[in-house]
Amino acid sequence: MFKRFRRARINPTLLELLQETKLTPIDLIYPLFVREGEGIKQEVPSMPDVFQMSIDEVVKEIEELKALGIKAIILFGIPTVKDSVGSDALCEYGIIASAVREIKKAHPDIFVITDLCFCEYTDHGHCGVLDLKLKTVDNDATLQLLAKQAVIHAKAGSDMIAPSGMMDGMVSAIREALDKAGFTHIPIMSYSTKFASAYYGPFRDAAESAPSFGDRRSYQLNPANRREAILESLEDEQEGADILMVKPALAYLDIVRDIREASMLPLAVYNVSGEYSMLKLAGKAGVIDYEKVMLETLLGFKRAGADLIITYHAKEAVKLL
Repeated sequence: MFKRFRRARINPTLLELLQETKLTPIDLIYPLFVREGEGIKQEVPSMPDVFQMSIDEVVKEIEELKALGIKAIILFGIPTVKDSVGSDALCEYGIIASAVREIKKAHPDIFVITDLCFCEYTDHGHCGVLDLKLKTVDNDATLQLLAKQAVIHAKAGSDMIAPSGMMDGMVSAIREALDKAGFTHIPIMSYSTKFASAYYGPFRDAAESAPSFGDRRSYQLNPANRREAILESLEDEQEGADILMVKPALAYLDIVRDIREASMLPLAVYNVSGEYSMLKLAGKAGVIDYEKVMLETLLGFKRAGADLIITYHAKEAVKLL
């Protein structure tokens, strides 16, 4: 005899009508890696179907994204020349500023988010200016450069700034700089709870941003710390962040739920490179049904409380939705 739960699941239309959590193309943000040159589209060996592209190829890629219904991208730059302070990131003719201008010229309707950090631009691979005595990032010196970088991105046409370096006070410093420069309308999506995670390995191949020494534990979060993770996001909310973020996503869904319940701000997750590559390789090996596991994973992020998902799966996912 059928009872209440089974009765609601028998008819497929009713099953769909009663679905509590829905995943749509507008929920997804697609990351793009842009480098100098022309006609370049080279696959990242550790990330199948993810490419480093020159600006002209990125412009072509966005045509495909728009046709699929993807309306937002996040950009990461790979400069030709790196130095101790990440000078390319501080130049209005740097790789990201140049890319944003060309993208907006060709696709004014695409929503462009720019990642704001220095790990891709420094020769040491850390997320800011180094304090040589402490052998870590100099927090306050880096804030000044982040503020300058944010204004350059905004002038180029970025629709949203996404600081990812986990510097104390980064949101307030960036907000102040944007406001003074007349960009009060530009929102900040802060990587507010970013863990010192082993899941980032393939990204460092894609962005060519592996640290040349040490690690990033002195400024990114300890994966074991739950209360601190919540406090980090709440602090960025107080500083003026418009959107919060948890990174990585898959192993931190408890944190996603905690922050969702602690804050009314929109919440993003970053479905990071290691999470992506694990599914890709498992699917290739035939040990999982790749498409079903991918959608189940993305749905899990939404169910945990995410409003937005940055994911390399975006193009494949929207074709199945």
